Amino acid sequence: MLDMDQRLRPVRLRTFLVLAGALVLAGPWVGWWTLVPLVLAGALFRAAEARIDRASHPEYWMFGAWAAAELIIALSVLLTGNSAIFLLALLAVPVVTLSARFSTKGIWLGVGLAVILILAVALAADSQTVAENPPLVIAPIAVVVAASMLSAALKRSDIEHRDKAILDPLTGLLNRGSLESRAKELEYQSALTREPVGIVLLDLDKFKLVNDSLGHAAGDGVLVDVAYRLRKGLRSYDLIYRVGGDEILILLPGADIDQARSVGDCARSIVRQVQAGLDGTQVTASCGVSASHVGKPFDFKAISAHADQALYAAKKGDGLAAEESGAVERIGAVSV
Repeated sequence: MLDMDQRLRPVRLRTFLVLAGALVLAGPWVGWWTLVPLVLAGALFRAAEARIDRASHPEYWMFGAWAAAELIIALSVLLTGNSAIFLLALLAVPVVTLSARFSTKGIWLGVGLAVILILAVALAADSQTVAENPPLVIAPIAVVVAASMLSAALKRSDIEHRDKAILDPLTGLLNRGSLESRAKELEYQSALTREPVGIVLLDLDKFKLVNDSLGHAAGDGVLVDVAYRLRKGLRSYDLIYRVGGDEILILLPGADIDQARSVGDCARSIVRQVQAGLDGTQVTASCGVSASHVGKPFDFKAISAHADQALYAAKKGDGLAAEESGAVERIGAVSV
């Protein structure tokens, strides 16, 4: 969502410039006052952008800015007079952007607001004309609904193709390519919020023996089961990536070293529920855990390197140990 908003910002600026040019050209006929709502809308978006980057719930600020743009368009049409009712179709322009940033619920909430504004402005401007000629409101409403349906369909297609690009085909976990983009986003966010980010690096113990003794099909089954149980057992906002054959990385936004260690212990407990082969061989895992300090920016490369070192210590059987190094701490957690 944040990534899409970043991509939309330069496009939004160019859209405002196009609208400003159109209003300047139309100024001799409709008046120069029409530039005032456009400037107001631009100021609101700029204010929202500043809040979005720091807010714990950026979607609220995004939707607030979007709703403000709809209200300004509706007010501008109302002030222009009853001869401009047909311009209510312009409310479909912001609707097109809904699917890029919000869920289905958010899309229909935005469409509902646009429809209410169309009816309210049309009836306030000239209720008698609307009663005599209902297509004046039917057409804009149809354009708004159609625009939302088309953009939602394009979003579903985009998500389907994007899933193929970012998901591991065997386990359904996020893949290494998607990890890189998310890590950069968390680095940017932590530089602003100064909140910590934790990493849990999990590796299945003696997994090669499972493949060699039971076959690769059994090994694949273990990976699928582990991935399913981790997705089900961990928190919904813990980001789980398959970064190697049997190596899994869990990104923990907002987690300090203690919270990351807790998630690591939980992940190991979840893995121990998995059995390999018909004889029910128990699967275990080792974890390397690290996290950035509160108030210091998150450096993915450095933190993941410490998690990898901690995992190596865990694999050697050094037990549970904490070591502070610079802006990070690392913990090696060996399976039991």
